[in-house]
Amino acid sequence: MSAAWRSVLQSFQSKLSFSNKEIVALSCSWCKTSYHNKEACFNLTRIGEECTLGSHKTIVVPPSWIVKLPRRGSFKSSLRKSPKKKGSSKKKSKEKAEKEPRAFVIKPIPTANVRPVIVFINPKSGGNQGVKLLQKFQWHLNPRQVFDLTQGGPKMGLELFRKVPNLRVLACGGDGTVGWVLSVLDQLTFHPPPAVGVLPLGTGNDLARALGWGGGYTDEPISKILSNIGNSETVLLDRWQLKVEKNNDAKEKGDGKEQLPLSVVNNYFSMGVDAHIALEFHEAREAHPERFNSRLRNKMFYGQMGGKDLVRRKWKGLAELVTLECDGKDMTPKLKDHRVHAIVFLNIPSYGGGTHPWNRAFGIEQATDDGLIEVVGLTTYQLPLLQAGGHGTCIAQCRTARIVTSKTIPMQVDGEACKLEPSVITLSLLNQATMLAKRRGGRPQTQAAAQESVRVTVLKINMPDYEQHHYEKELLAQAALVVGELDVSPAADLEQVRAMISKLESPNVPPDWCFVDSCTAERFFRVDRAQEHLHYLMDIAGDQLFILEEVADVQDAAGGSGGSGGSGAATKDVSRETSQETSQDVSQEVLSPSDDQSTSDRASPDPLTDDAKETHAAAPAGLAAPGPAPGPAPGTHHSYTPVYSADGVPYSSFAGHAGGDTAAGSSHLLEKSSEEVLRASRENDLRRLRELHQQGFSMLSIDAVGQTALHISARADHRDIVKYLLANAPPSIVDIPDTERGQTALQVAAAAARRSVCCLLVAAGASLIVRDRQGRTAKQLARAAGDETLADYLDSQERFHLVTEDVETIV
Repeated sequence: MSAAWRSVLQSFQSKLSFSNKEIVALSCSWCKTSYHNKEACFNLTRIGEECTLGSHKTIVVPPSWIVKLPRRGSFKSSLRKSPKKKGSSKKKSKEKAEKEPRAFVIKPIPTANVRPVIVFINPKSGGNQGVKLLQKFQWHLNPRQVFDLTQGGPKMGLELFRKVPNLRVLACGGDGTVGWVLSVLDQLTFHPPPAVGVLPLGTGNDLARALGWGGGYTDEPISKILSNIGNSETVLLDRWQLKVEKNNDAKEKGDGKEQLPLSVVNNYFSMGVDAHIALEFHEAREAHPERFNSRLRNKMFYGQMGGKDLVRRKWKGLAELVTLECDGKDMTPKLKDHRVHAIVFLNIPSYGGGTHPWNRAFGIEQATDDGLIEVVGLTTYQLPLLQAGGHGTCIAQCRTARIVTSKTIPMQVDGEACKLEPSVITLSLLNQATMLAKRRGGRPQTQAAAQESVRVTVLKINMPDYEQHHYEKELLAQAALVVGELDVSPAADLEQVRAMISKLESPNVPPDWCFVDSCTAERFFRVDRAQEHLHYLMDIAGDQLFILEEVADVQDAAGGSGGSGGSGAATKDVSRETSQETSQDVSQEVLSPSDDQSTSDRASPDPLTDDAKETHAAAPAGLAAPGPAPGPAPGTHHSYTPVYSADGVPYSSFAGHAGGDTAAGSSHLLEKSSEEVLRASRENDLRRLRELHQQGFSMLSIDAVGQTALHISARADHRDIVKYLLANAPPSIVDIPDTERGQTALQVAAAAARRSVCCLLVAAGASLIVRDRQGRTAKQLARAAGDETLADYLDSQERFHLVTEDVETIV
C-alpha cells in the first residue's frame, strides 16, 4: 500500500504580530515514519513507497478492509420497475428512516499472521484517563477499530467486526466494562468467540490482576500496551450463572430487590459484610460522585467502613440466615462452626483490589478454567488481614451451589451490590470465555492457530422472487429454498465455493445461477461470474449464502424495458470498439482471461451515480480499477473500492489475495527449493503445486534465469496458479525480478498482454513503477505489445497510486 503522508506544521514566531507557519516534516498516518520536508530527505519518489503499517501491523485494521457503503437509494436497478410498489414506498421509507444506515462495512482479507484488535474504552473509568486513551488509541490504530462505550455500547462494534478471523478485543475500563463486553458476546453468539484483553482503568481491577495486566494503568506507553496485546496468550475463564427464585417459606419479608444486578459471575459473588460495605460505597458515590475521583480515596472509604463493621459486627449471625449446599453436600454446619460474616464464591485468585482469600494450604490450587468455583468464609477480623497477605476460611470447591436465605441480605456480583430479599439462588457453570493473558518471560510464543472452517447454509432465490422483492431482504430470505450446507475456509474465493456447490447432491441446485451479495448494501446484488475470483465468501455472505437462478428471457426483458432508463446500454455481444465508445455511460467490469469470453451476463442501462464515481479511479473500458488501498503486509495493495456490474448496481467490494502463508504446517521461511515447483507452474498443475507447498517446498524457487513460478504462470496465463501463489507465497514474490531482463511478474504479464493476470498482480500489490534493465515499466511493456487498453489501465493505476492520500485519510 502507498503511505498516506500527513503534513506536520511548525510555527515560528515572527517579529511581526502574526506567526509564520511552515511545513517542516511529513509523517505517514499509518506507520508513523517521518521525514524532513527537504529534497534530500523526502522527494516525490517516496510518495509511491509501500507502507508496512508500522510496528503494530499485525493488529491494525488495514484501510483496505473498510468499504464505504453507498447512500440509501443512490444506485439504480436493471430490473423492471413495478407500479405496484409505488403505494408502499412511503411507508417503507418511513420504516427505513428510523434505522440509521451504516456508512461502511468491514470486509477482511483472511491472513494467518494478522490478528486485529478492536478497542472499547469507557471514558468514565479512571477519571480522565479514558478520554485521553481514546485519542491515543485512535492515533496508533485505525480510528475505525476504536469505540467509545458511551456511544451505544459494544454491540455495534462487535457486529461490525463479526466476520473478521482471529479477532481480539481490548476492553479498557473496570471489571464491569469487561463483563459488559462478555455479555454482549454471549448475545451475538460468536463462533469462535474473540479473545478479550483488559486494560485496567477501574477501582478494583481484579480480573486484570488475575490475567497479569496489573492493578491499574500507570501512564504506560500505548505502543508498549499494544505490543503486549499482540504477543499475549489466550486462557479460558469459567463464567457462572445465577438463577434467583423467591423463597416463599421465609417468614420475614424485607424491602430488598427480587433479582441480583447481574446474572453472570466473572470474578466473584459474595454476601454479608463485604457486600454491605460495597453497597454503602455505591450509595455514597451516587450521592457525591466528586468525593470518589481517586483510587486512594476509594480505598480509604472501604477501610473506614470496614473498621465500623469490625466494631458493630452486624453480620456475625450470617450463618444462621443462610443454608449452603455445594455439589449436593450441606456446608451450613461448617459456616456455623467458623461464624463467618461473609461468604465469597471466588472464580479468580484476586479479590477486593488484589487480595488472595483462598489458602493454598487447603491443598488445591485455583484455576480459572477448571470448572470449579472456590467458596471462602470471611470474618470481620480476616477482612483487614487480607490486605496484609492473610487468607480466609476455605469452605469447599464445587461445580454447583445452592444458597437459601431467610432474610434480606446485601449481596454483590462483580462489584455490583444490592439488598436481595429472601431467595433461593442456584449457581452453575454457564460457559467459558477466551481471555488474553499477559505473556510471562521465558514462555515460547505459540504459533497462530489455523483458520477454522465456516459452516454456511446455501439458499436459492428464484428470479421472479428476486424481481419482486430485491429491496426486501427479509422477504427474499423467507422465499429462498435450502440447497444444502457447506464447510468452507474463510480464505476461499467464490470460484472455489462454486465448485463446492456444484458437488452438492440437491435437486434445488439450478443449472445456471450466480452468487448474490446479501450483506454489503441495503439490498441484494448479483455478483458477476467473471469477478468471482476477486471475492471471498465472507465478502458477500454471513451464515447464509444466497444464489440466484438466472433465466435468460427475464434478462432480455429487463434489458429491453425502458423503466430503468438510460440509452447507452451495452449487451454481452457488443464489440470492444463499441464498449470503448460508450465507456462514459456504462459500468466498468473486469475482463475475462480471453477476449472471446463474455465479460457480462446482463445489460447496462444505467450510468454510475455521482457517489459511485467519487470512489472510482478512472480506468479503461473493460478493466476494473481495484485501487491501491493499503493492505496488511508489506508489498501488498489490497483494495475494497466498490466494483460495478453491467447492470449499474454495485457488486461486493474487491478483495485482493493477501500475501502470506496460509497452508497448514507451512512457514514463511521455507528452505527447500525444487524444480518441481516450476514444472507444476509451467504445466498448470495446481494439485501438484499444492502438494509441493504442503510438503515444505519453497514457492520462491527460481530457474536458471532467475524466474519464479509466478513469472512462468503469469506469462502462460495460468490464472489458477497465479492466484494460489499470491495467496500462499511470501509477499515478496510479486516484485522479484528475473536475472535475464530484470522484469517482475507484472512486467512479464504486461509484455505478454495477459490482462486478467495483470489485474490479479496489481490487486496483490505488484509495483507499477519498477523498471526492467531497459528502463521500461509494465505500462510501457503493454504498449509495446500492442495492447493499448491494458496500457491505459496500468497507467491509470500508476497515477492512482500517486494521488491516493486524500482517499486513504478519509477512511
